[in-house]
Amino acid sequence: MINTALKKTASMLVAATDGETSMIRVKNVCFGGKQIPVIAGPCAIENEDNLRETAFKVRAAGAVMLRGGAYKPRTSPYSFQGHGRSGLQCLARVGEEMNMPVITELMDGEDLDAVMEYSDIIQIGARNMYNYSLLRKLGKINKPVVLKRGLSATIEEWLLAAEYILAGGNKQVILCERGIRSAETWTRNTLDLNAVALVKQLSHLPVIVDPSHGTGVRSLVGPMSMAAVAAGADGLMIEVHPRPETALSDGEQSLTPRGFSQLMRQLEALVAVMGRRVR
Repeated sequence: MINTALKKTASMLVAATDGETSMIRVKNVCFGGKQIPVIAGPCAIENEDNLRETAFKVRAAGAVMLRGGAYKPRTSPYSFQGHGRSGLQCLARVGEEMNMPVITELMDGEDLDAVMEYSDIIQIGARNMYNYSLLRKLGKINKPVVLKRGLSATIEEWLLAAEYILAGGNKQVILCERGIRSAETWTRNTLDLNAVALVKQLSHLPVIVDPSHGTGVRSLVGPMSMAAVAAGADGLMIEVHPRPETALSDGEQSLTPRGFSQLMRQLEALVAVMGRRVR
């Protein structure tokens, strides 16, 4: 099966060439090398004080990049949708203060210029993996893109989505496994760690994992982070909130700063055995 899949991707820009993972640098952070960067922060940017507190604590624990959503794709139109441009400005200010590159999600092509201005790397969420017109626009920019796997996307569909960006000339693509829908109801999604190991064979692109969305359960984020790294992940994206019980978005899957610090210590021990590092 793997050999067949390799043949399918043989002529594609995502295809593995010499077994090496491409390295993508975002300021002082590198994806695809010995380092396993950890991206951390709240699901949504609620206010500047909350974001600053979170950034200070995750940086102290070893996170090297700050995440935060300014535009939030929510299932319900009545849920908190984010602060938009003012949220982007807040994220940029805090990232500069903390000397951390920042990442945020782009939902609509109309917001591309604003997201380009205030973020160091652009995230394309699961719902937009199939938005090919948006992916084509991202192929024309000179900024790294994290492409999350669609909710029910096959690995081939995910790689072909990345191909839209690469074919446009932007070679700075990082894949993100964030769980897929399955028959299981005890977790938010089913985190497909098979995909991490397989895509590392099929593609030269770095692959990171989002165990927060992958499970939707706070107590599972740590074990799945460790498993993702063991499977070969080139980075992690973890949601952290100083007071998850009051979070406006995804509090049930967000680690507390203390929980995040404990996880980072566990990760440091694991990656040392693997000859890698998290900071």
